[in-house]
Amino acid sequence: MSAAARTLRVPGRHGYAAEFSPYLPGRLACAAAQHYGIAGCGTLLILDQNESGLRVFRSFEWNDGLFDVTWSENNEHVLVTCSGDGSLQLWDTAKAAGPLQVYKEHTQEVYSVDWSQTRGEQLMVSGSWDQTIKLWDPTVGKSLCTFRGHESVIYSTIWSPHIPGCFASASGDQTLRIWDVKSTGVRIVVPAHQAEILSCDWCKYNENLLVTGAVDCSLRGWDLRNVRQPVFELLGHTYAIRRVKFSPFHASVLASCSYDFSVRFWNFSNPDPLLETVEHHTEFTCGLDLSLQSPTQFFADELTVFIQSSPNICG
Repeated sequence: MSAAARTLRVPGRHGYAAEFSPYLPGRLACAAAQHYGIAGCGTLLILDQNESGLRVFRSFEWNDGLFDVTWSENNEHVLVTCSGDGSLQLWDTAKAAGPLQVYKEHTQEVYSVDWSQTRGEQLMVSGSWDQTIKLWDPTVGKSLCTFRGHESVIYSTIWSPHIPGCFASASGDQTLRIWDVKSTGVRIVVPAHQAEILSCDWCKYNENLLVTGAVDCSLRGWDLRNVRQPVFELLGHTYAIRRVKFSPFHASVLASCSYDFSVRFWNFSNPDPLLETVEHHTEFTCGLDLSLQSPTQFFADELTVFIQSSPNICG
């Protein structure tokens, strides 16, 4: 394990989501909540890292817990969070003031928000405990459409990096679903686990491959051309898997974080797929991201923001 780890303690906050800036190599965003998101307010932290460590560039407060964060693909200063009061917030890191805009339509907690990676598309998708997914244009004050079909809370929504207008969702109804903005009906339903699914992600190198992470402690890979059986299953976590991310540099490498306080790195093409287990966290690890600039750097959070470099991520 490399010694190049940087930490930042955030008293009274529990980190829920973490994301590297796609523009500035040393900038990161962290969405956090008081009291594990059960009650209290939320904080959006904008962090800068350098050789001496981490520093808070800007922090924003919200009156409810913040559960996810996503950077704009069109403006290096803009990002969006979602919260327990059913709203999304649009922020500008160049300004110290509160949100530029608030989008309030969901009737329960919003646990996931993602900004489309398709240039010029300028779309966001949000998933809520009200069992709906909403499509947004940040320049419009109301949602463009609502997707229904899940039969339980929605934990994860993420755009395809390959197919314009296509996104995936993961839910407590034990299914992974694939949607297209051209139709409000679901395209594919995958009964992926016999437990709640808390996270999903698309492979950056294969438009048909996704991974799911669930309460049953397993990670499963799915080829959308044939979803009758998973193409791989990864076991090792001892509690529910909170978030999973494919590597932006390696087609078969991914990372996961869990309520077992650990972050694990995997290469599903290896006979022994577990590459490394990182156990520096002392609380539930909820947020996870892999750097777009460095193939060996990752970002995880709970009560402590932890940035680590590890050569083993290369697979």
